[in-house]
Amino acid sequence: MRVALVHGFTGASVPGGEDDAVLDQAAALTRAGHEVRVVRAGAGRDVPAELRAFAPDVVHVHQLSPGADRAGVAAWAGPLVVTLHRHRPPLRDPLLRRADRAVVLTEPSRDGWLAAGMPPERLALIPGHVPPVPDPGRQERTAWVCVGRLAVERGILGLLRRWPAGTRLDVVGTGPLERECRAAAPPSVRFRGVGERGALRRSLTGYRGLVLPGHWHEGTVPLIYLEALAAGLPVLAFEGSAVPRAVRAEGTGTVTAPDAPLPAALAAADHIFPTLREHCRSVHAKRYGEAAWVERTERLYAAVVRERA
Repeated sequence: MRVALVHGFTGASVPGGEDDAVLDQAAALTRAGHEVRVVRAGAGRDVPAELRAFAPDVVHVHQLSPGADRAGVAAWAGPLVVTLHRHRPPLRDPLLRRADRAVVLTEPSRDGWLAAGMPPERLALIPGHVPPVPDPGRQERTAWVCVGRLAVERGILGLLRRWPAGTRLDVVGTGPLERECRAAAPPSVRFRGVGERGALRRSLTGYRGLVLPGHWHEGTVPLIYLEALAAGLPVLAFEGSAVPRAVRAEGTGTVTAPDAPLPAALAAADHIFPTLREHCRSVHAKRYGEAAWVERTERLYAAVVRERA
């Protein structure tokens, strides 16, 4: 099958989570034997012309950057799938109205779209996927890790202001609040910036747990949650996003209130996290692994092609 993945990349020196997800999907579909082309959408790019030249069996649209020709993409006459990422376009959006299916990544996102009036037969729940991380065996794990943009919505500044002195934490990420974060952090916190994704993924196996304090976009689970499970790393999530629902449903860590005492929350997590590592890997393989994602996606593509025939 010929598949075009249309996405508006951020253009940043380090790709965002959605950029990584699209590239992972392109690689997975290629390994499964499909002919895949990633079409970059944005101001000044003639996406419809690129699609006509490639003549795909299915067009799968991800996040479109500002200035992208949504109406032009919506005019594609063949099977069209749209993944709903971080924002919620109105139901009257031309691309959304035209799409044969809209893919949601989590149950809360699906519930939100159903409540907004989206017909259930037009929604497809397909969680994202990330590659597994090899298990290095026994390791000394002395630090926690928090990964994400240093911005208000990620909750990192409040976390650092309350982080227990003497407890090691590595912060991976940059952003507009970096100066304030560095000033608020106790000496036991290290700032690692942003490095190559593969190195980060491999390093996750060496931590006690992933701390996720952020208020993520409605209904979304960040890619780092999937990366943590792939590395067998349990998650300490804070109420206020879709992550706690996933952690509870999948048994991949613990959940705490944003204002709960952090030393107690960390101690409780530290007690059970060593027993959850293999379970996290199992959840990743069954729900967020490449094989599971390819099977669901191929079924979806086959359905929309069949309906359009």
